[in-house]
Amino acid sequence: MTSALQPTTNDPASNLQTGARVALLGMTINVVLAAAKIGAGFLGNSYVLIADGIESALDIAGSFVIWGGLKVAARPPDATHPYGHGKAEPLAAVVVALGVLAAALGLAIQSAREIFLPHHAPAPFTLIVLIVVVIVKELLYRGVMRLGRNVESTAVQTDAWHHRTDAMTSIAAHTGTSIALLGGERWRSADDWAALFACALIGANGYRLLWPALREIMDTAPRGEIIASIRNAAAAVPGVSEVEKCLVRKMGLRFYVDLHVGVNENISVREGHHIAHAVKDAIQRTDARIADVLVHIEPARTISSTGTG
Repeated sequence: MTSALQPTTNDPASNLQTGARVALLGMTINVVLAAAKIGAGFLGNSYVLIADGIESALDIAGSFVIWGGLKVAARPPDATHPYGHGKAEPLAAVVVALGVLAAALGLAIQSAREIFLPHHAPAPFTLIVLIVVVIVKELLYRGVMRLGRNVESTAVQTDAWHHRTDAMTSIAAHTGTSIALLGGERWRSADDWAALFACALIGANGYRLLWPALREIMDTAPRGEIIASIRNAAAAVPGVSEVEKCLVRKMGLRFYVDLHVGVNENISVREGHHIAHAVKDAIQRTDARIADVLVHIEPARTISSTGTG
């Protein structure tokens, strides 16, 4: 894929902008693919291809929501949002995931109806369209997912799974169409069964997209590596005798830290203030995504060899 799918810096705002550009790229490609699939489906008498095209059209709306969410999340903190607008990112992912689940249900109902209705066999050229779609979508999935994991963006990873879902539905469509063509009259409804199977895949991925976004909105603690890194950085600061509470929450692509550290109870308030600033600076140096650190100074229960006094 192009360099548009690569995060250029470790700066969260820059990565959010990159994610927004990737969502816009995915939206553009989905417009082309949706038009191709729906058009080929009508011309080639393939309901599963039409359903696949409709799913791609819904992906366009999903990519637009992701793009909008990332643009809002990139806004700096203000008077009404002192912690920034990062929650717009997982919120966009929730909206898209719910849209995916609704689309799966709607397409499943229509696919079930089509099974019992007589229709013509799909045209062979629809198989070529599906092969092209699978290749393009799988490449998009790999590139966008790589970016989403690098910047730890729930919304970007959600957008990536949209592409993987589209590739899987197209594989199911290709299988059903092939059976309908090779099996003759008795197997004309195979593409409709394939569409029904594709709906099950779409629904499963909708759930997979929804769960991590809900966890982030609920301020679920991030993975253990970043917490361990924060604790180690704080413990290495001269004057810190122990690290007690370490609370971390994710806001978009940024992290906010609440930390309790123990120091020698006999030092002055000024010394404690300097230690707190040193702890904050040390933690922020470990990861550019850490936007702020709130350090609470407490008297240490045990005094380490690095403690002052």
